[in-house]
Amino acid sequence: MHSDYIADQEFKDEFFLDADIKFKEYENCTFRYCDFTDCTFQTVTFVDCNFFDCNFKDTKINYVSLRGVWFTKCNFTAVNFAMTDQVIFEFHFKDCLLDYAQFYALKMKKMQFINCSMIAVDFMASDLTEVFFDNCNLRRAVFIDTIANKADFSTSYDYTIDPEKNKLKKAIFSTDGLKGLLQKYDIVVK
Repeated sequence: MHSDYIADQEFKDEFFLDADIKFKEYENCTFRYCDFTDCTFQTVTFVDCNFFDCNFKDTKINYVSLRGVWFTKCNFTAVNFAMTDQVIFEFHFKDCLLDYAQFYALKMKKMQFINCSMIAVDFMASDLTEVFFDNCNLRRAVFIDTIANKADFSTSYDYTIDPEKNKLKKAIFSTDGLKGLLQKYDIVVK
């Protein structure tokens, strides 16, 4: 069993259980090929940590603080992030599987999603100001009552966003992405 504060450690090929993760603070740690699927994250803090090829599929994430955290090639299928601690809140995803994840009502300003699969992700009522969606599949993602001012969707695809139900001031879209903004009007864009 680990102490409550863990710093500057690398974890590799570990299968974490609830007792291994609850009520812990990790700082400047690296996790490689770790499995968190049996965990219920409760009162856990990650500061300046990196996760590579980790499995979080269906993990329960409750009251987790994420500050300066990068997730690379991780599986977050069906994970609900709505209960994450939003005080000093900063985390990013690269090459991750986020299908069916929920970010309901989160303040996600300036986050980065790079090369992620985000099919049917729920962004309802979220603040996506200046979020960078780089080459992400956003098919069936839910954008209702979101603030996506200055968000960059220019390289992402398969999204449908209703400009009348979301704030999109100075958001960036490619010409190919216009179809996803106009879909409700049943017009043809070539």
